[in-house]
Amino acid sequence: MLRIAMLSYHTCPLATLGGKDTGGMNVYVRDLTSALGRMGVHVDVFTRSQDEHVPHVLHDLGYGNRVVHITAGPEEPKSKSDIASYIPEFVEGIKNFVAEKNIHYDVIHSHYWMSGIAAEQLSDAWGGTPVVHMFHTLGEMKNRVARSVNEHASEERLSGERRVLRRADRIVVATLAEQTQLRFLYQADARKMVTVPPGVDTSHFYPIPFDEAKQFIGLKPENRMILFVGRIEPLKGLDTLIHAMSCLDVSDLHLPVHLAIIGGEPDVMPENMSEEMTRLQKLCDDLCMGSMVVFLGKRGQDTLPYYYSAAEVVVMPSLYESFGMVALEAMACGTPVIASEVGGLGYLVQNGLTGYTIPDSDPQALCEKLSWLLNDAQLHDKMGLDAAEYARSYAWEVIAAQIADVYEELKPYQSPTTPIVEVLNTLKK
Repeated sequence: MLRIAMLSYHTCPLATLGGKDTGGMNVYVRDLTSALGRMGVHVDVFTRSQDEHVPHVLHDLGYGNRVVHITAGPEEPKSKSDIASYIPEFVEGIKNFVAEKNIHYDVIHSHYWMSGIAAEQLSDAWGGTPVVHMFHTLGEMKNRVARSVNEHASEERLSGERRVLRRADRIVVATLAEQTQLRFLYQADARKMVTVPPGVDTSHFYPIPFDEAKQFIGLKPENRMILFVGRIEPLKGLDTLIHAMSCLDVSDLHLPVHLAIIGGEPDVMPENMSEEMTRLQKLCDDLCMGSMVVFLGKRGQDTLPYYYSAAEVVVMPSLYESFGMVALEAMACGTPVIASEVGGLGYLVQNGLTGYTIPDSDPQALCEKLSWLLNDAQLHDKMGLDAAEYARSYAWEVIAAQIADVYEELKPYQSPTTPIVEVLNTLKK
């Protein structure tokens, strides 16, 4: 049986979505771990403890797989920029846990650059355990779309990403676009890369009848909802969506329509509100949007299928997106998606079939596509059916098997328990 040490240093896969550092990566780590468990692969997910009151070992992912919270720095939420210095403490905590449990891992699978740094140190300590790494987002791409100096990735992150690229045995990329970005911006070795897209839990995300979904979330039958789900940060392009909503000719629409935004903390005191949330709420006021835009804050993963299914369309107006888990989840629920043609979204959303892709930062183009879907029920329903059918090809049982193949490929060559004669014979084959 394969044993995998999964590293998700800066964010826990069990965290509530919509927070500052929670999103697609959390979902990916959680669902991949569960899918691997169903296949008989043992996974321990190691993450930095952010709450001393949460048990350090949880079995919430099932199949004997664990989430292990390692004390590294203060046991409280910290921004990503504040926790890089705690990586050595994180590594020591993992080593102690593994020694206490007397475990041997076949592969280390790290997520985001800081986890990759930890993976390098663990691999060295464990005699060369192979490292599989996923970046999820890239600092150089973030810099290319940044609108201000404050949004730039740090030099520490950029040098850390290059260090991980040199050390990792395999780099899993979500799309050909990410592979191209790594080769062009980082001069990464293409021979290390393997393309495996994220998956979707089709037992959780599936079409719920419109009326039942609306009733569950408290939406009146006659009301129509456009939906955004994600972190509230500039690169998500929410200002483009709000401008597009202000351009909609509501007199052409048969029923009332509004935009619901899931993510962030919209109801905290002004002094505690994030800069981007403050900016977006002011933009709504400036455009006199009134009740046309509703900030819902965070929502649990269990409720998201209802929101996706109740929505007329889900919009991802991002400036950069390595893949776009929200788009895949929405399509699995039979909801068309309109997304910026950036990064993985340009590959995931099938333009004219499961939704539309548009230029980023183009409110007029987005407004036009919204109008098409809101005014043409036949087009909307056809796209929804095609979206659900297309999303099924990304079911986790398919994707997890591909990831397991990557693990198996690495295991025979570098496992310290494999006799050298077996390694040489394998290489001869």
